Amino acid sequence: MTPPATALTTTAGLAPYDAVLLFSFGGPNGPDDVLPFLRNVTAGKGIPDERLAEVAEHYHHFGGRSPINEQNLALQAALRSELDRRGLDVPVVWGNRNWEPYTRDALAELHAAGAQRAVALVTSAYSSYSGCRQYRENLWSSLDALSVQVGAPEGTHLVDVDKCRSYFNHPGFVQANTDAVVEAYAGFDADAAWPRLVFVTHSIPDTMEEASVVAGASYREQHLDVARSVAAAASERLGREVEWDLAYCSRSGPPSQPWLEPDVNDHLEALSAAGTTSVVLAPIGFVSDHMEVAFDLDTEALETAAGLGMTAVRADSVGVREPFVRGLVDLLLERAAIARADDAGEPRPAQETVGALPPFRSICAPGCCRQRAGVDSGLPAACSEDPWS
Repeated sequence: MTPPATALTTTAGLAPYDAVLLFSFGGPNGPDDVLPFLRNVTAGKGIPDERLAEVAEHYHHFGGRSPINEQNLALQAALRSELDRRGLDVPVVWGNRNWEPYTRDALAELHAAGAQRAVALVTSAYSSYSGCRQYRENLWSSLDALSVQVGAPEGTHLVDVDKCRSYFNHPGFVQANTDAVVEAYAGFDADAAWPRLVFVTHSIPDTMEEASVVAGASYREQHLDVARSVAAAASERLGREVEWDLAYCSRSGPPSQPWLEPDVNDHLEALSAAGTTSVVLAPIGFVSDHMEVAFDLDTEALETAAGLGMTAVRADSVGVREPFVRGLVDLLLERAAIARADDAGEPRPAQETVGALPPFRSICAPGCCRQRAGVDSGLPAACSEDPWS
């Protein structure tokens, strides 16, 4: 018989984990980094440098430096502060899929410090190939690279790494997004035309969307669940109903390949044509104000709105807002409690959610979040029930 779920406590700390890996995307630190970084991001996709040079202009618009690295350092410091506040004395190491410090560098740092079992927080709140499995593939290959680096036997992973579940519907993430939306509306006159709320996330190919279903919900449906929760909470706090839509940004790939739509710029044009005069753009698909927010929203989308004569305000991403950071540490404690339940038969913890969807798994199901439905990349991925884990 399964023991009843219990509320989270910090009595056992983060045991069995002795370290935290802040696991992110990465970004260039200067102009010379931009093209090599983009080659890393698109490795294996056959995209010519001529096309990458077009994308590089987004970065050169900001001096060739992505804001994501400073934002990850700020999040690392905020996590350290919250862990210290709760008396949880474990190192927090930062590593990236696509640029320095690479995942393998972070794992080498953990190994050198004597860490044996770490828990990873991915700076992606949603489940899809690019938001979950690709990180897990990178983690597996980085663990292999660490073994080669120190001369360990082939197939040996010197640090065990688990991950926290996708947290799009965790209370901390939803509350931080709600706070940001309410603050964005504060600048509008309540007696004037009420702005429409446009939630924005990164578009993905339709084939990836079809393969992203977890617990009955695709990448798009995960965002819709968050959007409903945030809009309802914001409406209650504002004392006025907020009408909303979901739009997408950062589309890439050949024009012949269908991606999730509508693009945020196209959507703004459609809203303007229908008589909307003001909008709040809420980047719920992003954890921080990195390039997709700084360029695609703060530059392109706001220019589109201005050209249409629309008033547009961009809400903050969750960044290092207190509810979000507190929620991430709650997730670390939750994952540790799950590990203890699996390892030692302790009662499983309660897993808090907001919205209609259940908590997603922290150990992914076999074949979860493939790039295309029914097509295996052939790459092993950590933190799953696939045979290699």
